Amino acid sequence: MSDQEWINWSNKFLTESFEPAVGPKLKKYEIMLTPDHFIRLRKTYQQGKQEYYSFSIKRFAAITYLNSGVSTDTLKLQTQADDIIVQTYNDPKGDVDSMATTLNIPVKKIAASKIDSLKLALSVLKARSL
Repeated sequence: MSDQEWINWSNKFLTESFEPAVGPKLKKYEIMLTPDHFIRLRKTYQQGKQEYYSFSIKRFAAITYLNSGVSTDTLKLQTQADDIIVQTYNDPKGDVDSMATTLNIPVKKIAASKIDSLKLALSVLKARSL
């Protein structure tokens, strides 16, 4: 598959799997794998607070699927070090710029084969971007 086909498949998977019903009410969310091989997640809450996460696939290390036993599970994307940019805007507690090693994404129930396919897509794109 070409890079664009891997990106399209990954974006479809991420969009269809994301579970926005977890936690505080989201007004809007965007999750994507960009053509320049970055994973980006932006959450906008009802009160206007925004959370933004971003990292390059070059820094991707592992993917873990945590089955909670209830309707929502967690997809953990891990990087090699503190490679995930974390920013908040319009937060009553103050805006934050920090770095993280893990991005936890709330997801609907996912088949193991789909997780393996996402891992393969991210690994292929990582290898091609080095």
